[in-house]
Amino acid sequence: MSVCSVLKAVRSDLRKVCLAQPVQSVHSGCPLLATEKALLVKLRKVTGYSFVNCKKALEKFDGDFAQAESWLHEQAQKEGWSKANKLQGRRTSQGLIGQLLGDRTAVMVEVNCETDFVARNETFQQLVHRVALATMGRHQSTAGSGSGYTKSLLGAEELSLLKAGSGGAPLSDELALAVGRLGENIALQRAVIMAVPSDCHIGTYVHGSPPGPAAEGGARVGRYGALVACRGGGAELGRRLAQHVVGEAPETLGTPEDLPGGGDTETRLLAQSLLSQPDRTVGQYLQENGAHVLDFVRFECGEAKP
Repeated sequence: MSVCSVLKAVRSDLRKVCLAQPVQSVHSGCPLLATEKALLVKLRKVTGYSFVNCKKALEKFDGDFAQAESWLHEQAQKEGWSKANKLQGRRTSQGLIGQLLGDRTAVMVEVNCETDFVARNETFQQLVHRVALATMGRHQSTAGSGSGYTKSLLGAEELSLLKAGSGGAPLSDELALAVGRLGENIALQRAVIMAVPSDCHIGTYVHGSPPGPAAEGGARVGRYGALVACRGGGAELGRRLAQHVVGEAPETLGTPEDLPGGGDTETRLLAQSLLSQPDRTVGQYLQENGAHVLDFVRFECGEAKP
């Protein structure tokens, strides 16, 4: 092939490349790119999904933010349900206990996962908070006019049907979304709602909280938790009793007449030596402070069988 023929072929190829490339205007192109980038950053911040998926969503709907956001949530929900179905049955012995306090009301929930690593994740902790919120909402929507002490226990199936907030998605959907994001089997385990009359208070305590500051207004979380319904004695007495219940794991309340008699095997609360003051029993401590215990509940993460 002659030199002229080679040059002719090269010119022809170059023309094809140039014609295939879109013509860009420096003046009109820059503002458009800046707008697209701002939308992308906003969508990423609002939804928490990856830049790749956010870009795909904006391209799919020609930059319509609302449609892109809705589509991302739908896709994440589908993916979450798919993963949840695949991972169902895998052992969930880790997780967190969450407590939320209201007006003479307290709820305690347990949400399980496969690893301690996921239990420390902010997304998982937000799920625990939403489960606690939904449980509190359930109490507020069903509470009657009774003025006495009440305690309600909820299982996994009941929890899955609750909604976190008015018009929100059921917890089963929240769970699937968390599974899709975290890639582990997650299970709603149980919850308890405790409400006391106006002359009583609820002592609370959680132990084994993950590192990092607790979210303001959020559920307090940890590996162990206890609620103690008390009459008299004040908040500090209630906190000490809840701390004792977490540490000593009593099984029954007992009576004020019970005497210590089993050492580490003693399971009656009032007969146990007080954790913070071992020289007296819980019963003696209550008597000295003019208080008594109506009831208590203790949760230990992973102890309940699915």
